[in-house]
Amino acid sequence: MNGKTRYQAPALTKGLEILELLAGASEPLIMSDISTALGRSVSEIFRMLQVLEEHGYIARAEEGYRLTNRLFALGMSQPPIRDLASTALPVMQDLARRAGQSCHLAVASGAEMVVIIAIEAPGLSGFAVRVGYRRPLHRSNSGRILLAFQSAEARAAMLADISATGEALDEADLAARLDAVVAAGSAIAPSPMLTGITDLSAPILVGGIARAALTMPFVDGAANRVTLDACGQMLRDAAAAIGAAMSPITAVAPRSGDDRE
Repeated sequence: MNGKTRYQAPALTKGLEILELLAGASEPLIMSDISTALGRSVSEIFRMLQVLEEHGYIARAEEGYRLTNRLFALGMSQPPIRDLASTALPVMQDLARRAGQSCHLAVASGAEMVVIIAIEAPGLSGFAVRVGYRRPLHRSNSGRILLAFQSAEARAAMLADISATGEALDEADLAARLDAVVAAGSAIAPSPMLTGITDLSAPILVGGIARAALTMPFVDGAANRVTLDACGQMLRDAAAAIGAAMSPITAVAPRSGDDRE
């Protein structure tokens, strides 16, 4: 197609460009910054910002424009994600209560993992990852779980998505790490962001494929009620329970002699 799309929708294109720009911004952007970043005039951008704000996709404050959670809410309303969330939520709440630690659920979104549920640790203090947090798949415990428990074809496609973003990949090293995760059935690694936190992760398996990753950022401390190893087992049990609840129920044929009336 010589690099050109078959159909043109200029207004839609501008709106999507604005949403993608704000999604990747670390802080709100003012109109002139958006105009410069997209190479479009302020007059073009102004009308699009007004429409996006009126429909609730962006919000305006003194410091600039930012995304709202409307797009996230639309994604969460899709039946597969909605069913996953409704199934996982009570299990995760119970896990956090018993372990005394926070936990979160992440799914794959292109070349990244994104957190869709986060349960805070009980008590007055603790560490929790916010809903909507994103990180490249291969750079997080949750992401490596999502990569590891896939078919060979699906894993290759996900790795291609990562490479397309310009991320440098040591494919041999990553493949060895993913194979080790599969062999162990879960993953444990120091947090790449904070010291004193160990990420424990396990897959939510449906039909042998990871639909999501359940992760507990274990905070080490003298006040802990439950050990790291015990929390790891609780996490794996919780992930298995969610996966079992999500899996289709398979009817068991009656054994010979058991079908008496």
